[in-house]
Amino acid sequence: MQLALDKMYLEIGEILQISAVYETPAWGFEGDSFLNACIAVSSRFTSEEVLDKLLKIETSLGRSRTNANTYENRSIDLDILLLGAEIIDSELLKVPHLQMQNRKFVLLPLSDIASKEIHPVLKKSISQLLAETTDASPIERISEQLINPGKSHSFQNYNYIAIEGNIGAGKTSLATMISQDFNAKLILERFKDNPFLPKFYEDQHRYAFPLEMSFLADRYQQLSDDLAQYDLFTDFIVSDYDVFKSLIFAKITLQEDEYSLYNKLFSIIYKELLKPDLYVYLYQNTDRLLENIKTRGRDYEQNIQPEYLMDINKSYLSYIKSQTDINIKVIDITGKDFINNREDYLSILEEIAPF
Repeated sequence: MQLALDKMYLEIGEILQISAVYETPAWGFEGDSFLNACIAVSSRFTSEEVLDKLLKIETSLGRSRTNANTYENRSIDLDILLLGAEIIDSELLKVPHLQMQNRKFVLLPLSDIASKEIHPVLKKSISQLLAETTDASPIERISEQLINPGKSHSFQNYNYIAIEGNIGAGKTSLATMISQDFNAKLILERFKDNPFLPKFYEDQHRYAFPLEMSFLADRYQQLSDDLAQYDLFTDFIVSDYDVFKSLIFAKITLQEDEYSLYNKLFSIIYKELLKPDLYVYLYQNTDRLLENIKTRGRDYEQNIQPEYLMDINKSYLSYIKSQTDINIKVIDITGKDFINNREDYLSILEEIAPF
């Protein structure tokens, strides 16, 4: 059971609550006693994905399913009982679990962690269902307890974290995930509203200067407003960009005389803005960046050339090497998929905010 819990933390999501462990006689057949517990998990994966992961965890822990239509001994059995107020009736999954209200070995541990949760079909709380169940099977709480494998990442030393990276590195996804998991105020770049961006990818020479100027103005306004507004209900701020990216991209896209003027304006603006306590740069190889860009399907990005991405990466690394007064972490995410692979996400968190 502990091994299953450890694997669920690594592969599915944060473990929010854990019930006591209860021993009960075999239910529905003659066999060994069972140990039962319930946990509450927060996950970004769909119910079907969670079910698939649970089945794979069972298999990895020695569960061998048979075609028998009767109850039998099993080394591990992982069931989805509830998904908030959702009702699912598919061939693979039925939620709420169809028999949970008839099984004391389910209701008692579930009541430990979710006594007030309402059954979305029966419209009764778990504590009420426990009181009303006709299942009189003996059940005993044992002294051993399951231990939450989750580790507390410390962001307490940071007020403002900027996540940076090349086009398609996943900075927006990572910033969003951190904000959701650690109660942070999220600042996302408003690139979608920039009317010059599609035009720039069609004719870079003509639209580079208005594009970079519009980005600089919008970034300055957004960061000035959002960083100045203290939020009592969040613990820190995380952004998917730092304003210095304006100068990095401008150096690549602008002509020499244009860049000279741009640099003067940038220097005035940069002095007034709050600098991040931590600057994270996600390094990804060019081939993977191109794959990510293709996958997300923005029409105006599909003609981005590898050389352009390599120039951007070189400029970022040059900037990083030149900084002596900013706390910078460069994280190599080559070969990682932190969106779909939770273990990769946890490994990145460990680099950003060690335990």
